[in-house]
Amino acid sequence: MRFKSRIVKPFAKRISKKIRTWSSHPLESQEAMFNMLIKEGRKTAFGKDHDFENIDSYEAYKERVPVKDYEGIRSYVERIKKGEADVLWKGFPTYFAKTSGTTSGVKYIPITKASLPNHFGTARNALFHYAHQTNQIEWLDGKLIFLSGSPEVTKVGGINTGRLSGLVNHQVPSWLQRNQLPSYETNRIEEWEDKLDKIVEETLHQDMRLISGIPPWVQMYYERLLDVSGKKKIIDLFPNYSIFAYGGVNFEPYRSTLEQLVGKRIDTLEAYPASEGFFAFQDDQSEPGLLLNSHSGIFFEFVPADEIHNENPSRFSLKDIEVGVNYAIIINSNAGLWAYNIGDTVKFVSKDPYRLVVTGRIKHFISAFGEHVIGKEVEESLQGATKTEDVRVVEFTVAPQVNPPNGEAPYHEWFIEFEKMPADLSAFAKKLDQQMEQQNIYYEDLIKGKILQTLKITPLQKDAFRSLMKARGKLGGQNKVPRLSNDRDLADELQGYLL
Repeated sequence: MRFKSRIVKPFAKRISKKIRTWSSHPLESQEAMFNMLIKEGRKTAFGKDHDFENIDSYEAYKERVPVKDYEGIRSYVERIKKGEADVLWKGFPTYFAKTSGTTSGVKYIPITKASLPNHFGTARNALFHYAHQTNQIEWLDGKLIFLSGSPEVTKVGGINTGRLSGLVNHQVPSWLQRNQLPSYETNRIEEWEDKLDKIVEETLHQDMRLISGIPPWVQMYYERLLDVSGKKKIIDLFPNYSIFAYGGVNFEPYRSTLEQLVGKRIDTLEAYPASEGFFAFQDDQSEPGLLLNSHSGIFFEFVPADEIHNENPSRFSLKDIEVGVNYAIIINSNAGLWAYNIGDTVKFVSKDPYRLVVTGRIKHFISAFGEHVIGKEVEESLQGATKTEDVRVVEFTVAPQVNPPNGEAPYHEWFIEFEKMPADLSAFAKKLDQQMEQQNIYYEDLIKGKILQTLKITPLQKDAFRSLMKARGKLGGQNKVPRLSNDRDLADELQGYLL
């Protein structure tokens, strides 16, 4: 153990102890968080507009503050951009995290001085907790890479603005910056493939020990490294590589391919960050689910996913959630987001401690016939179908075919880019369909009632999804291919990439 890891080890132990303490009393943490937020919110324009002065309970809060998405706070953000203080939170935001939405266009999500520890402190805490739990801390003695967006910032209303993954770079402590790659100049390259070439050049001969990023873009990094180096496995290049940290997408569909590229199974650390906050992280290598970040500036609410579009949906605080129910996650935070629908759905797998899994996006589902298929179900179905035979999938998405051209019954169409095709595609499709019926009883009823015919697989060319994302201008960074669509827009775009 070298100097840096030896110095950090006792600090990691303290961080881990704090996490165990607050995760043992999550309801108390959430109650304290709610009271603090309401108290501070009374001083803001939003709080005055919503009578925070007379809010003395969660029930009173729900009566005054409806669930909203970005459109519900856009007018307040515009006031901040025009120079008004104390609008959503006291003072001005430190940053705007700039992100794009499917219905709201460009969104400017405030990050305040008070919310900075949630975003950037949680990432550190998750890594240090892992280090203490596993006694694996030597990764601090080598090089680390975070595949992220550009750290370049612009001014919007006098506030530093950029992509969240790029803003993170401005918060990396100086003692860790010496370990971090790529260089600032390389990280600010906008064109992903040019940036990737420079990242490979800078890291090829380094002692890489921790790699972090969204799995499909990390896969591109691995492949480019092997192509340039002539090596067969990543572990031949980076013998001390020991941890892969990721978030944003389910790792399981990529696990087989990534482990094959690496050459062995290494530890993974999953996190659940977003522009609106850092919500959960993996706290145990042997237990499923991510620990809810219940003591970090956010009061959480949960709406049953099938009610989220209702005018007055049911809303539950943490104490009233149930394991196994699909919820839309709603946040109230010290960034000034109030009853804010982030667009994700989650299911709790444990209440002691509160651990969850991300099940998908509210807008990414298929319910053309009332089946309401979600991301988690298609991912687990594909995982189950590939377990028993040598099939490897690069990427996939699913869309309904409501009006087949030949007048046959409708079906779900799976667009799959295979690294290794099944020996019998029809038999594989049948097996996949059986997995789907086990995952979703509504889908099973529609198949048995012959409302739907069994799913069909449409194989795609090599690099189809990468080419599509490049054509969309969304190659690399934090961009993700949606697993599900309730329309044919993405399916129509993929017609040019059929095998």
